[in-house]
Amino acid sequence: MSISWRGVFPAATTQFREDSSVDLPATLEHVEKMIDAGIHGLIMLGSVGENCALEYGEKIEVLKATIEHVAGRIPVLSGVAECTTALACRFAADAEKLGADGLMVLPAMIYKADPREAIAHFRSVAKASGLPIMVYNNPIAYYVDITPKMFAEMADEPKFVAIKESSENVRRITDLKNVCGDRYILFSGVDDLVLESLLLGAVGWVSGLVNAFPAENRLIWDLATAGRWEEALEVYRWYTPLLHLDTHVKLVQYIKLAAQECGFGTERVRAPRLPLVGEERERILGIIRKGIATRPAVTV
Repeated sequence: MSISWRGVFPAATTQFREDSSVDLPATLEHVEKMIDAGIHGLIMLGSVGENCALEYGEKIEVLKATIEHVAGRIPVLSGVAECTTALACRFAADAEKLGADGLMVLPAMIYKADPREAIAHFRSVAKASGLPIMVYNNPIAYYVDITPKMFAEMADEPKFVAIKESSENVRRITDLKNVCGDRYILFSGVDDLVLESLLLGAVGWVSGLVNAFPAENRLIWDLATAGRWEEALEVYRWYTPLLHLDTHVKLVQYIKLAAQECGFGTERVRAPRLPLVGEERERILGIIRKGIATRPAVTV
């Protein structure tokens, strides 16, 4: 399966109204602003999109509206994060019917699968649709580690085309290259390891902070891929305190607050998440506002 996914792919937020209902117009407005800033692809209903806080029907509505709005301008992938393999397969099939360009598949939620079970889950989802798949490895958040050895075992399934590597162990990029060669398209999935990952061979970036700073994300990407490493490093050092917000358990609240401060949507989240309050909110706001005040000029 020949897929050319490359570049900056936001893990987009899902916007909510005051009554916690999904705000589709605001979600699409945010998507459009990121497209205007030059993103290369889009992932809806990922962790930052609060997939597991949405009802099944709401997920379908968000994905359908996004696909229709984007209208083929960039690839639209959907997160697949369900508690059972059967439901993940159902969603994969439905996403294909809606016209999604691909899937970002997570391990089954809640249950800590062993390697045999995890591989069986991914293979089952692959059989449920004809869509190409980005396998999402995030053992820190989801407690299932898909190792390079496991990816080598999975390499016979042509629908597995890409890896979102979020183990926070940047050595994995090299290990994946050594074990699997060029079999997979490698995406960095940890914002504050992206420059290191690009240097080691990643060709894509699934980002959270792009929801707030899409132009700056694109700037780092363009500088790094042009080989202008010193300039990219300068921007990266400015950006890193903000990128650290992507690695916290409250990354959704932090990213949505940053996006709100930058004029992209609101900080509203759906329970069990709650908006930030008190000292924590002020501390995070301080990081965000310092970043906004010192942001670099976006020129390449």
